[in-house]
Amino acid sequence: MASGRGPATIRRMPRAATISRLSFGVLALADVALAGAASPRAHRARRVTKPLLMPVLAASFVTDPRSQASPLRRSTQAGQLFGWLGDLALLGSGTGAFAAGMGAFGVGQASYISGFRSVRNPEPLRHSPIGRIAAGLFAVSAPPMAWGAYRKDPVLGPGVLGYAALLTAMAAHAAHLDPRLAAGARRATALGGAAFLASDTLLGARQFVLTDPPSWLESGVMATYTAAQYLLAEGALRAAS
Repeated sequence: MASGRGPATIRRMPRAATISRLSFGVLALADVALAGAASPRAHRARRVTKPLLMPVLAASFVTDPRSQASPLRRSTQAGQLFGWLGDLALLGSGTGAFAAGMGAFGVGQASYISGFRSVRNPEPLRHSPIGRIAAGLFAVSAPPMAWGAYRKDPVLGPGVLGYAALLTAMAAHAAHLDPRLAAGARRATALGGAAFLASDTLLGARQFVLTDPPSWLESGVMATYTAAQYLLAEGALRAAS
């Protein structure tokens, strides 16, 4: 996009947005630590920290004036909303809770893809090296995760494969934005897509591939997930430049 000095409201971050952003960082660190703890008390505490993550991040996003000028505003808000619904669903246990969470996150990935396509690079996606890497990771990781899910419950197998395809497409589109967008926006968005792909790959491996996953792996899932959502929001804000 064209460079230049925008209005002061675009350059300055209001106090509410700053407080919300710092609060999200504190919540994310707390939830990452609690996720890797083995004690039942830590898991009970996550019923407070995890549901607060996306609402606090969303508050930071909407109170930042840059969000009003961002071409990715609506898709980012939708991604955050369905991420929150997915977080709530995954606090439960069993096939129904997992399927509900996966469905919510799937809608969130589709929302992100819709936004990225509106500001996509005019070059074909198949020419993107990141797209090829994401496709390669899908080919290697998605089939064993889908097979493991199918063995646990036949209903989950096709859903896991479909969600993995959506996630891969989101990560590829996140790294294939219009070069006229600010470099910081493109960089943050690409990193966010990659972090989301890493997070759900770790989650799928822990849930369906590894027979005795270490407890710290859940911390890795949440560290990459919270980083992903933050980076995608940051990329959308920087796209307002």
